[in-house]
Amino acid sequence: MATWNHTTAPDFCTWHGVSCARRPRQPPLVVALEMEAQGLAGEIPPCIANLTSLVRIHLPNNRLSGHIPPELGRLSGLRYLNLSFNALNGTIPFTLGALHNLSSLDLGGNGLSGEIPALLGSSPALEYISLSDNFLDGEIPLSLANSSSLRYLSLDNNSIQGAIHASLFNSSTITEIHLWHNNLSGAIPHFMMFSSKLTYLDLSQNSLSGVVPSSVANLSSLTSLDLSHNQLQGSIPDLGKLAGLQSLGLSYNSLSGIVPPPIYNMSSLNYLTLASNNLEGTLPSDLGITLPNLQTLSMANNHFVGNIPASLQNASSMMYIHMGNNSLTGVVPSFSSMKNLEYVMLYSNHLEAGAWTFFSSLANCTQLLKLNIGENNLKGNFPANSVANLPKSLTALTLRSNNISGTIPLEIGNLSSLSMLYLDTNLFIGPIPFTLGQLRNLAMLSLSRNKFSGEIPPSIGDLHQLEELYLQENQLIGSIPESLASCQNLVALNLSCNTLGGSISGHMLGSLNQLSWLLDLSHNQLSMSLPLEIGSLINLGSLNISHNNITGIIPSTLGNCVQLESLHLEGNLLQGSIPQSLSSLKAIQVLDFSHNNLSGTIPEFLETFTTLQYLNMSFNDLEGPIPTSGVFSNTSGVFVQGNPYLCANFAVQELPRCFSSESTKEHKFVIPVLIALSALAALALILGMFIFWLKTGYKSNENIVHSYMELKRITYGDVIQATNSLSLANVVGSGQFGTVYKGWFDAEDGTVAVKVFKLNQHGALHSFIAECKALQHIRHRNLVKVITACSTYDPVGNEFKALVFEYMANGSLEDRLHNHQRGSLSLGGVICISIDIACALEYLHNQCTPPVVHCDLKPSNILFDNDDTARVCDFGLAKLIHGCSSGGQSGTTSIVGPRGSIGYIPPGEYIL
Repeated sequence: MATWNHTTAPDFCTWHGVSCARRPRQPPLVVALEMEAQGLAGEIPPCIANLTSLVRIHLPNNRLSGHIPPELGRLSGLRYLNLSFNALNGTIPFTLGALHNLSSLDLGGNGLSGEIPALLGSSPALEYISLSDNFLDGEIPLSLANSSSLRYLSLDNNSIQGAIHASLFNSSTITEIHLWHNNLSGAIPHFMMFSSKLTYLDLSQNSLSGVVPSSVANLSSLTSLDLSHNQLQGSIPDLGKLAGLQSLGLSYNSLSGIVPPPIYNMSSLNYLTLASNNLEGTLPSDLGITLPNLQTLSMANNHFVGNIPASLQNASSMMYIHMGNNSLTGVVPSFSSMKNLEYVMLYSNHLEAGAWTFFSSLANCTQLLKLNIGENNLKGNFPANSVANLPKSLTALTLRSNNISGTIPLEIGNLSSLSMLYLDTNLFIGPIPFTLGQLRNLAMLSLSRNKFSGEIPPSIGDLHQLEELYLQENQLIGSIPESLASCQNLVALNLSCNTLGGSISGHMLGSLNQLSWLLDLSHNQLSMSLPLEIGSLINLGSLNISHNNITGIIPSTLGNCVQLESLHLEGNLLQGSIPQSLSSLKAIQVLDFSHNNLSGTIPEFLETFTTLQYLNMSFNDLEGPIPTSGVFSNTSGVFVQGNPYLCANFAVQELPRCFSSESTKEHKFVIPVLIALSALAALALILGMFIFWLKTGYKSNENIVHSYMELKRITYGDVIQATNSLSLANVVGSGQFGTVYKGWFDAEDGTVAVKVFKLNQHGALHSFIAECKALQHIRHRNLVKVITACSTYDPVGNEFKALVFEYMANGSLEDRLHNHQRGSLSLGGVICISIDIACALEYLHNQCTPPVVHCDLKPSNILFDNDDTARVCDFGLAKLIHGCSSGGQSGTTSIVGPRGSIGYIPPGEYIL
C-alpha cells in the first residue's frame, strides 16, 4: 500500500486497488476497492460507506478482523461484496438486506455467527451468495429459498438447522446448492420437472431422514449429487435418466436393497460412493466396461457378495478402490492397467490370492500409496519377487489376519516409503528380516501372532520414527535388543508371549520415556530384578510384566508412573512389601500382584484409589487385616485368597476374623484351663458315642443309593454361566488335576462347587473316571455330596469334564491347622473331626459295595459344611476293591505308580 500517499501521489485514483469513474469537469468517483491477499489487517472502517459510488468491494484473503460495519448497507449501488477468508466475527448486519442492486455476496471463511438475516436474499439481482465456513445457525431464510434470480448458494460448514424449503429446490434459476456439514433435518423435498438447471447438489453430513426421492431423476442437468452422511433409508431410486452424472455419493446412510442396474450403466460416472449402508447383491461382471471413467469406487461396509469383476481393470483412470468389510469371494483381480491407482482397500472379505498374480500386477501402479487386503483368506507363500517389485511410493501395507505362510523376503527393506506395515496373525515362519531396519520412515510395525523364530534383529533400533511395535505371540528367543533404546518415539511396545530371556535393560527403559499406551513384556522368561529406570515411564498407561521370572522387590520408582491405569506384575518371584510410593498411582484401574512372594501388610493407601476396579493380591505371603473401604468394599473386584496370614474385620470368604491383641492377652491363661476341663469331661462321652456308632454300623446309610446315571444333565454352557465364564474371581481351590470354582445353577441346588478337570494334564482323565466310579453308588453325611457331572466338548471341540458338588462354606482342615490367625484347635474339636472322618472311612471300607480306598486323605481334602461337620472329598485317586474275577484279574481301577500326596499315601497302597 506504499502508493497510498497523498503527498507523493495526490491522485487517489492511481492508488493500488482503487478504481475510479472519471467525469468531465467533476471530481472522480471511487467505484471499486480491489485488494485481494494484500495483508490488510485491522477493522473495516465504517467511513468506507462515505464512498457512496462504490459498486465493487473485493477484499478476500486478508487479515481483516472485527465486525462487518452495518454502514455498508448505505451503499445502495453496491453490486459485489467479497470479504471472504478474513478473521471477521459477530453477526451479519441486517442492513445488507437493503442492498437491492447486490448480485454477488461472499462472506465465507470467517468467524461469523448468529442467524442469516431474513431479508438477505431479497435483492432481485442476487445471483451468487456464499456464507460457508462460519458459525452461522438458525434456519435458511425464506428470502433465499424464494429468490427469483439466485444461481449459486453455498452455506457449507455451518450449524444451520431445520428443514429445507421445497421452494429452494424448485427454483427455475438455481444451478448449484452447497449445504454440506450443517444440522439440517427432515426429508429431502421433491423436485419439480423445471428444476432441470440444477447441476450440483451437496446435502451431505446433515441429519436428513426419509428416502431418496425418486423425483431426483428429474434433475436432468445434474452432474454431481452427494447425499452421504445422513439418515436416509429405503432403496436407491432409478437414476438412469441422469445421463450426465459424474459424481454420486450415497455413503454412510441406511439404504438397503440392491443397487439399481442402471447406475452401473452411467458411463459418465467417475466418482461412485455407496459405502456404509445395508446394500446387497453382486457386482456386474462388466462393471469396468460400463463404467470406464471411474476414478473412485467405494462400496465398503455393505453386504455385497460374489467376485470382484476382472473387468474392473478396464477402468484405467482408477485412483481409489474401497470394497472392505463385505462378503466378497474369489481371487483378487489384476490391477495392471491402473497406472494412477493410489488406494486399494479390500479388507474383511473372503478373497483369495490364487497364484498371487494381483500382487505382481501392482508393480505397474507406480502411484500406489496404501494397500490393505487384511482379514481375508489369502494363502500360500509370500511372493518374494513381487515384494521386490512393489512401488516404492507405498506408504502402508496391510495383509493381517490371513493364512499367508513362508518367510518375509529380505526385499521388504526396499519399500523405503513404508510408514505402516501390518503382517500380524498369519503363518509366517523363520527369522524377522534384518532389512526391516532400512525402513527409516516406519512408524507402525505389527508382526504379532505368527511363528517367527530366532532373535529380534538389532536393526529394529534403526527405526527412529517407530511409534508402535507389536511382536507378541511368536517364538522369539534371546534377549530384548539394547538397540530398542534408539526408538525413542515408541508409544506402544508389545513383546509378550515369546521365550525372551535375560534381564530388562534399565538403559532401554530410561530411553523409551515416550511410551504412553502400552508396555507388555508378559509371558516370557525374563529374569533378574526390575530396574529403577522403570520410573522414567511417566506417561505410560498400561504396564504388563506378568508371568516371567522377575525377582527382587517392586522398585519404589514405579510410583513415578502416575499415568498408569493398568499394572500387571503377577506370576513372578517378587519379594518384599508393596512400596508406599505406589500411593501416587491415582489413575490406576487394574492392579495385579498375585502369585508372587510379597510379604507385609496390605497398604492402606489402596483404599483411597477411587478409580481402582480390580485388585488381585492372591497367593502371596501378605499378613494382617485387609482394609474395609474403597475398592475393598466391592468384594467382587478384590482377590486375596492364598495368603495364609491375612484376616478380616468383616465377613470375607475363606478369611478368619482378626483378633485384637488386648483380647488375646486377657484370655491368655483362662483359655487353656477351660479347654483342659471341658476336654476331660467330653472325652469319655465322645468315646462312648464313637463305640456305639461303630457297633450300629450307621445302618441308616445302607439303603441310600445314588446312581450317577440318574443325576441331572448339564451342558458346557451351564458350567460357563454358573462360574461366570470360569472367572478367577470364582476360584476356591486348585490341584494337580483340576480347578474348583464357586458357582450357582439354580435355587434348588444353591451355591455349588464345580471341579473342572485339566485334561491337558497327564492323568487328569483317569482321575475324572476314578472319581465318577467312586461316587457312583455312595452317599454319606461325612462325604461331600456330588450333584451332577458334565462330560462334553467345548465350542472349539476340546474335551471337557467337570463334577458339581455341594458347596462347603467353612473351608478345609488344612486352613484350621496352618492358619495361625484362627488359633489352635481344641481337643474337643479334634475329636469331633476325627469321629466325622472315621465314620466316612468306616462307610467307604465296610458298607460300600465294592469297598472304596480314598488314597489321598489329607487335611486339604477334609472340608466343613455350614454346621461345621467334617466331610471327605476328592476321590480322584480312589481305588474300588472288587476282589478277583473269574479271569484272575483284579477289578481295581489303577493308575501306574503310588497314588496320593507325599506324606499322605495310605499304607494299603502297596498291599491291596
